Formats: sequence, structure tokens, C-alpha cells
Amino acid sequence: MNRSVGRGATLAARFGLLGLCVAVAALAGLLVGTAVGPGTALAALAGVADPLSTDLVRELRAPRVLVGLAAGACLGVAGTVLQAVLRNPLASPEVTGVGSGAVLGAVLGTVLGGPVGTPLGVLAVALLGGTLGGGVLWLLAGRAAGPGTADPLRLAVVGVLVSAVLGGTTLLLLTARPQLAGSMVRWLVGSLNGRGWEHWAALWPVALTAVVLAVLLGPVLAVLGVDDDHARGVGLAVSGWRSAGVLLAVLATGGAVAAVGALAFVGLLAPHLARAVLGVRGAADPRLLVPAAAAAGAGTVVAADVVAQLLTALAPAGDRPIGVPAGAVTAVAGAVVLIGIVRRRSRTTVGGAL
Repeated sequence: MNRSVGRGATLAARFGLLGLCVAVAALAGLLVGTAVGPGTALAALAGVADPLSTDLVRELRAPRVLVGLAAGACLGVAGTVLQAVLRNPLASPEVTGVGSGAVLGAVLGTVLGGPVGTPLGVLAVALLGGTLGGGVLWLLAGRAAGPGTADPLRLAVVGVLVSAVLGGTTLLLLTARPQLAGSMVRWLVGSLNGRGWEHWAALWPVALTAVVLAVLLGPVLAVLGVDDDHARGVGLAVSGWRSAGVLLAVLATGGAVAAVGALAFVGLLAPHLARAVLGVRGAADPRLLVPAAAAAGAGTVVAADVVAQLLTALAPAGDRPIGVPAGAVTAVAGAVVLIGIVRRRSRTTVGGAL
């Protein structure tokens, strides 16, 4: 009994620490910027600043931070689900075709304009693109493995190929419309620049739905994370539930990409960061890991945006500063984490370092 109470208190403390880190990142996102300093921004949040500064913080910075939090939560959920259903700690939206398909959809919606060029329209087309990427992945992997089967390793390998093809298609689309290449960079790299309340209104229902569904799917994810024979032994329809997991990852990834573009490696970073904070290695209860990964993803995206804004302020280019996108920061951080994961798994499997 005492051990159970102590473990619960430890988990509560760890979740509290994670929540505090996210709150600090969000506050920094509200305070950092070139037009209004931190002191004025704090005064604006308290309602005692001049109207112009108050409007800038509340109408520009606040939705930017909220969109970053929601997008990061979506990517954290997507990465957690994919790593569970594919039983691969390196699985993420970027290497499963889901992220590349969503980017293709977002770019296509922007190119077409009109109703599909609005935040809701881009969201819908990004979801369709993510579904296309996930569907092609599932179709190719299923055909290679045989009817009714879906090997996790094969899914991961085929996912890399599908991502490459969809990414190439996106580049071809941009080549056909070179005049739009500048405005498309945010989809390819990922950025929170220009995100407003309309993007938040389109994204938060997706983020909330993804987190709730992933938590409810937690027991299934825990079983799928062991092996297929164990899952079948407890009466689980492996192929169907794995498909449901991929579709949930499509929903979460599509929503994030439609709002902020392809923030590289957040879906990979967040689950591992959540495991580190919770103090677990390998498999963890998804009902705990999903909200922790959502929080870790949210904090990662907002913190990356803060770093990107600071770098932008330090790297002027004439009268116009070089805008460092948040996706560039997450790409560098994700690459470092990826190398660390590979090195650790190499030591575990072959007893030596890379």
C-alpha cells in the first residue's frame, strides 16, 4: 500500500514538473519578441499596458503560443501511437508517410486557394493527404506481407519509401509553381509565424480529440506494443486495431501540419522525452505516456519557437532579419536525440558503441 502511494506521488510530482516546464515555455513565448519587450508584455498580460502593446500580445503572441501548444500535443500523440503500433522507438510521422502526405495536402490546398486555402480547408486537405500517405503505406506493406498481416518492421521500411515519394511529389508541385515557393516554406520546414486565432479555432478540436482517443486506446496500444501473438492470444484483432492506431496518428499529424507545417522530429522527440521525465524505459502504460508525450510535444514546439525568435533577433540581414523557423530548431534537436537513441540501442543489441 505504501509503495503504491509512493509511486503515485512520484508520478504526480513528475507530471507536475512536466507541466511546469510547459508553462515556462508558454510564458517565454508570450514574452519573447522584437516589437514588445518582456516587461511591457507582462504589463499587457496584466491589462495595464498601452492598447497597442496589449493588442500585439493578445492578438498575435497568444494565439501563436496556443497553436504551438496544440500542434506539439498532436505530434506527441502521433509519435506515441506510431511507436506503439509499429513497435519501433524510431517511428514518427516523418518516416511513416503520414507527415509527408499531410504536407502534400497542405501545399496543394494553399496552391489551389479558395475554400481549400482557408485554415479549415487546409486542415481538411492535410487530413486527406495524411490518410493517403497512411493508406499507401498500409496497402504496400500489406501486399508485401500477405493478406491480413502487417509486420511492424516492414511498415517502418515501407513508410520511409512512401515518405520519400510524397516528399518528391510536393517538391514537383512547388517546381510547377515557383512563384509560390516562398510562401510554401512554412509547410516544408514548419513555422509558427503568422498563426492566429483562426488557426487555433481549427486546431484545438483536433488536438483534444486526438489526446482523448489515444488515452482511451491506451490498453490496446499496450497490448500491441508487446507482440502480435500475445495480442491475438487475448482476443485482439491485431490488423484492425493497428489500422485504427495509424488513422489516429493521421488525424493528429494532419491537424498539426495544417496549422504549422512539418515540424521535424517532434513526434520522435516527445515520447522519449516523456519516458525520461516519467522515469521509465521501453514500454510504459500508454494511459500515462500519451498525456505526458502530448505535454512534452507542446512544450518542445513552443520552446523551439522561442529559440527560433531569439536566433532571428541575433541574425540580422540588412533591414530585414533572417526568419529562423521553429522547424529548423526541432530538426537539429531531433537529430541529436535520434543519434542518442540509435547509439543506446546499438549498445543494447551488440554490446558496443557505434
